[in-house]
Amino acid sequence: MKDLLKKFENKEPEIIFNWKDAETEAEGWTVINSLRGGAAGGGTRMRKGLDMNEVLSLAKTMEVKFSVSGPAIGGAKSGINFDPNDPRKKGVLQRWYKAVSPLLKSYYGTGGDLNVDEIHEVIPITEECGVWHPQEGVFNGHFKPTEADKINRIGQLRQGVIKVIENPKFSPDVNRKYTVADMITGYGVAEAVRHYYDIYGGSVVGKKAIVQGFGNVGSAAAFYLADMGAKVVGIIDREGGIINENGFSFEEIKRHFLNKDGNKLVASEMIPFEEINQKIWTLGAEIFAPCAASRLVTKQQVDQMIASGLEVISSGANVPFADKEIFFGSIMEETDAKVSLIPDFIANCGMARVFAYFMEKKVQMTDEAIFFDTSETIKKALHKTHTINTSKTNISATAFEIALQQLI
Repeated sequence: MKDLLKKFENKEPEIIFNWKDAETEAEGWTVINSLRGGAAGGGTRMRKGLDMNEVLSLAKTMEVKFSVSGPAIGGAKSGINFDPNDPRKKGVLQRWYKAVSPLLKSYYGTGGDLNVDEIHEVIPITEECGVWHPQEGVFNGHFKPTEADKINRIGQLRQGVIKVIENPKFSPDVNRKYTVADMITGYGVAEAVRHYYDIYGGSVVGKKAIVQGFGNVGSAAAFYLADMGAKVVGIIDREGGIINENGFSFEEIKRHFLNKDGNKLVASEMIPFEEINQKIWTLGAEIFAPCAASRLVTKQQVDQMIASGLEVISSGANVPFADKEIFFGSIMEETDAKVSLIPDFIANCGMARVFAYFMEKKVQMTDEAIFFDTSETIKKALHKTHTINTSKTNISATAFEIALQQLI
């Protein structure tokens, strides 16, 4: 696996598109690791301090993810080094998508990512630039459909991603009009935990869980974990967090979900960040879902959780560990050797899978069909890994080997 990984990591990306905004200090990159299958896909993120290496590592991660979620295309990513809270953000995004639109028409598909919203920013702004849909490049480069078929599938994709969830099983409040895009990634993170226990032994019911991050992914993961019977004992967010050593009830988790301010946890019992960061890692949780930004989880935090009874990690964040390597650095490798580590490209493949589901053929548009498809994709990936390695350790190493054998 290590040799395959080294070969994959060291391979130069096929395309690097670099943009400097004429009106602000913003700088952006689209990195296309490969045009496997004639196209590449990966979301657009924005944060202050982002650099090309971060975009490159995420493009490679996307290529591995597509080996699980489909379609069989190359990995890509876009990133903009700019403060997402700056009032000039919309103008930056408009100029960025205008510059990158020839790629989006030809062979690159994008979507929302960190601090860039799929529904409110990516779709309307790319439409202004003459792009039918942010995934149009994947249709043209990979699927090569007839014009009529392309129109039908893009219509299906448009409708499906922004579909308002009607089934209360999948939504914290059907009256608030949460969409598939809002909930699917966090759902997959929780389903990965459920399938892990079903396949490797045990049950999620009654297990204590810690969730890191309370944006779309973390809040949805907490909601679905609590709904399936896990006891969420701690949530740590950027500005602080909450702890209940006996586990928050499902109703309490649901209330916290509904009370969040955008991507921020809001709670009267909020513990300041410094304080909760000292306490949360020793709560005795069996489940950990890192769902915040990339490269935050330290060796010390993992060691404290393992010493306190950690069993499984379901990675909601891309590259969650604070390793310098593109992926599978020393912290991740050591963690994988000690506990069950479900890698990001399986656990958080929900949105990529939804795109693939709606692009591939005429499909059912019900909540049940969409969510079941993501759940089954994750289940199949874990079954495949278990077939090769029945041990509860080195799950990520095995999954990487399976993926890389398809890509190299």
